[in-house]
Amino acid sequence: MLDTIGAPSIDSLFSTVPGRFRFKGELNIPRGISELELLNDLDALARRNRHCGDLVCFLGGGAYDHFVPTLVDGLAGQTEFLTAYTPYQAEASQGILQLFYEFQTMICQLTGMEVANASLYEGASAAAEAMLMAVTITGRRRIVVAGSAHPDTRRVLRTYAGQQDLEIVEVPVAEGVIDEDRLRTLVNDATAALIIQSPNFFGCVERLDRLVPLARECGALAVVSTDPIACGLLKPPGAFDADIVVGEGQPLGIPMQYGGPYLGLLATREKFLRKMPGRVVGATQDAQGRRGYCLTLQTREQHIKRERATSNICTNQGLLAIRASIYMAAVGKQGIHEIASQCFQKAHYAAKEIGKLKGYSVRFAAPFFKEFVVRTTGDVNDILARCRQHGILGGVELGRFDSALKDCFLVAVTEKRTKEEIDALVDALDQG
Repeated sequence: MLDTIGAPSIDSLFSTVPGRFRFKGELNIPRGISELELLNDLDALARRNRHCGDLVCFLGGGAYDHFVPTLVDGLAGQTEFLTAYTPYQAEASQGILQLFYEFQTMICQLTGMEVANASLYEGASAAAEAMLMAVTITGRRRIVVAGSAHPDTRRVLRTYAGQQDLEIVEVPVAEGVIDEDRLRTLVNDATAALIIQSPNFFGCVERLDRLVPLARECGALAVVSTDPIACGLLKPPGAFDADIVVGEGQPLGIPMQYGGPYLGLLATREKFLRKMPGRVVGATQDAQGRRGYCLTLQTREQHIKRERATSNICTNQGLLAIRASIYMAAVGKQGIHEIASQCFQKAHYAAKEIGKLKGYSVRFAAPFFKEFVVRTTGDVNDILARCRQHGILGGVELGRFDSALKDCFLVAVTEKRTKEEIDALVDALDQG
């Protein structure tokens, strides 16, 4: 190989790499072992991990331990769906295209919007795509973002904005929600979009009835990021006249699976359909008048329109959109309402019981859905470590996101958590 490429030696091949970064000497590689020994070794390493199936999980902040019906795995695991890429050929892919079409329909029903795509990568990049969509629609280049949105989402927005020469302005947080007084001073005629998350990163429900009109008054688009399960209980963003709704689809039948891959959701109003990123599946008829499905409205994408594209999205999370479709069809409208109700009621029971403990309090008074912030007089890391010793993942330490919250942690309660498990968390916290 060296002769073919004209390099006299390995050292010369890597001569552009500074010497201090190049390994000298021989690698300390042990002698080979058998396949059986290797598998045993790997199994022993894997058993050192404890996942959410082994522990009682109160983790949240964007990934949630919801129940996934067995049939979701059973149906989504069929070979017809386990494909490495999006199916293009309508004549060969009617089943998958129909599932995507139904996915779009159910996302519209959940969010109260008119059209949805199928689909995007995950919640944070869906918010970024909505930002770019708003810039294209309004011709403005200033984005106002709620400081109560997920920190990871805000970082992704800044990354996208830095490549597009967009201005990002963050609205401060007051008691767990957007500071509305400051927001009024920040939105103006140069604003393309106001991006809000509700329920927000702290679990608090934002006042969309007051926030969306503030965006509309200055001609900006109102972009709302939401939890799809919350739409089963709370008024959906579409009911507040949101222009674009985005979200993380992980709660819809997708396991936590080490943080991904997940599913980005995006829905909007029909008048913005041709500015929407990603792919849209449409219903049509064949030559015999039979109902059929085809992949439509992809001409704005990077691989076709190149620099004139409105988005660089050129694929989707097809398998995970299929999982979400199966999940939503399986549990139905009433099922999602029941799941959301249980999350709400159990989270409020947990908050009430934790709030009774000495040295603990619920940090914010704003209404919340299934997550809430706990403040403690103890050391958060020590408290959460003690919970793990009791087989409980007690919450997400917030100091790593904001030093002002170093005495706080975020607790999420889904429909899977029982009263006994919540009481066990309270007992573990009380032992400090």
